[in-house]
Amino acid sequence: MLTAALAACGSSNSSAPSAGGGTPTIGDCKITSKANSISLTPVKAGTLTVETTLPAPGWWNGTTPQSIKSGYEYCMAADLANMAGLTSVTVKNVSFDQLVAGRTNTFDLALAEISITPERAKVVDFSKPYFDSNIGVIVKKGADITEANIRDHSCAAYAGTTSVPFIQDQLKCSSNKVYPNSSTLYQSVLSGQADAAFLDTAIVLAEAKKTGGQLEVVGQYKTGEKYGAIYPQGSPNEDALNQGIATLLSDGTLDQLSTDYLGPAFGGDPSAVPVWTIQ
Repeated sequence: MLTAALAACGSSNSSAPSAGGGTPTIGDCKITSKANSISLTPVKAGTLTVETTLPAPGWWNGTTPQSIKSGYEYCMAADLANMAGLTSVTVKNVSFDQLVAGRTNTFDLALAEISITPERAKVVDFSKPYFDSNIGVIVKKGADITEANIRDHSCAAYAGTTSVPFIQDQLKCSSNKVYPNSSTLYQSVLSGQADAAFLDTAIVLAEAKKTGGQLEVVGQYKTGEKYGAIYPQGSPNEDALNQGIATLLSDGTLDQLSTDYLGPAFGGDPSAVPVWTIQ
């Protein structure tokens, strides 16, 4: 298995009151949460430190921590920060493999489209789920890859994701390849090194749109996966952040963030992608 570690780097976007002293903003997010409604002790005073893995269009709009000011998970973090009475979000970019293995700990929470699994829960603490996810299949436009013949082709996933055991242990393609990150994963399909790449349906829809039609999403497998935030094990802030996430779910904030950021980024409705079964 190929492995790689990205150097962690960070940036913060501070809040500022709107004209007339109204609702503050963090980045370009429209903050709707109630300020000071939860209490936590952040790892860095005055800011909510959030780890993620870039790029992640729609979830984090930008390619570096310094450039990100919007996106579903970024604005989710901004609302949580406001709930805690904090005035900024500090973004740290780390490798996904490091993140789910619990190798980082100087953060308040991680939001990186992370599927909750029993194996990961042994080394990190998860929040309550905030998003449902399936595994999508992305191929070259026009490739003759179907539900019936996918196992006869070369399949690819990237290290640390749940797509790796899925293609290796469940789908069992004629050959399986593992890449260190999403960029090399997609490039493997574009270059012909792999016939199909597997990653969360919403994420591959966004990538297909980004390639201008060179790639397309032809199917998805229902796995029952759900995304959760990661906390450092034993974090004293878990209860407060779980309370905040529950509020954002119940009051419709996360639904609105999906409408604002994920729909346009995906270029398609995940629920409209054909559901495949292993044959």
